[in-house]
Amino acid sequence: MNSQEQKKLILKNIEIYTETGVIKNGFIKIDAGKIAEIGSMSEWTEIEDYHEIAIPDPYAVIPGLIDVHIHGVDGSDVMDGTKEALKRMAAALPKEGTTSFLATTMTQSEEAIQHALINVAEYMENQVLANKAEILGIHLEGPFVNKKMAGAQPIQYIIKPNIDLFKKWQELSNGNIKLVTLAPEIDGCLELIHYLRDTEVIASIGHSLSTYEETMEAINAGVTHATHLFNQMSGLHHREPGIVGAVFLQDELKAELIADGIHSRPEIIKLAYKIIGHDRLILITDSMRAKCLKNGTYDLGGQDVTVQNGKAVLSDGTLAGSILKMSGALKNMISYTGCTLSDVVQMGSVNPARQLNIFDRKGSIAVGKDADLVILDKNYEVKMTLCKGFIAYDKEGLHTNENH
Repeated sequence: MNSQEQKKLILKNIEIYTETGVIKNGFIKIDAGKIAEIGSMSEWTEIEDYHEIAIPDPYAVIPGLIDVHIHGVDGSDVMDGTKEALKRMAAALPKEGTTSFLATTMTQSEEAIQHALINVAEYMENQVLANKAEILGIHLEGPFVNKKMAGAQPIQYIIKPNIDLFKKWQELSNGNIKLVTLAPEIDGCLELIHYLRDTEVIASIGHSLSTYEETMEAINAGVTHATHLFNQMSGLHHREPGIVGAVFLQDELKAELIADGIHSRPEIIKLAYKIIGHDRLILITDSMRAKCLKNGTYDLGGQDVTVQNGKAVLSDGTLAGSILKMSGALKNMISYTGCTLSDVVQMGSVNPARQLNIFDRKGSIAVGKDADLVILDKNYEVKMTLCKGFIAYDKEGLHTNENH
């Protein structure tokens, strides 16, 4: 942390994607890590104690992106179980516009999961936010999933739902498990879903072969989320709508989407967008440690994953997470669907914040909220990222060109 980053900051002459609309030429004042004031440049009056960051025209500022499903990046993974791995992830993510995220575990031995949970809890208790994305909690992906839809989740560690075990894990995590991916058709899962609902943890259907009827039963029990739509779930059939059909039809569900054009074809992403709309989709990366690294072979839960030309696969060809960046998901959604930047903000910032019940402090640009901000050029490239008012990424040295 340096003194430059601790100053009161002002962004001027910039297009602002606010909570209520777009200000074509506006300003944002940042004080003590919060958004202090937003307005049009027509309302601007000179002030002396703020330091201006020179913004080229025609740059835009959007709220920080929130990734609720990410395993790793830049050589590190949540299951490494070290503070250094989490620090490395948190330091790398602002480069793609991600300002906060859920540290996502995967199916492993009970001991390995417990170790990862304790590690995240300890990190969160003392996390230093200067220059880094914020860990908001934990996404427990597995081990309560269907072996027939394991994907890259190691089958030997998949176990039946167990409320007592979950209670133990939640205690070890200091209450930081915020989202759980599970398969409702497995015996005992509905009881766990009820418990998650009653303790305000998001229950997500994923790695599941649930029928439409079983999915509806799970929704009635408390499921409100679907993990990586289309991938490792029962698909849409004209005589069996499956999980995908339920997601299409049921407004209670928000659905994650890996918009890399690999996990789902661009045409399917466009179809999902047309049917579900921007109010219920949540952009995620589901990325693994190879993101930001070269092609090669990397570890994922004790399994070798080969990364080549943007695709990560196990030895049998099964997709094993992604190397997608949130900034890439943003650009792909606009390209694949013709949606607007405002629509992408809804899917990448607003919806995850609402789903995590943190919209009072994150997910949009509004006075009093955390100054989690991303500055984009006209091609939607990330030029600068601020995390709680700290400059966490500055591609072109914009903050060195301050006007005093």
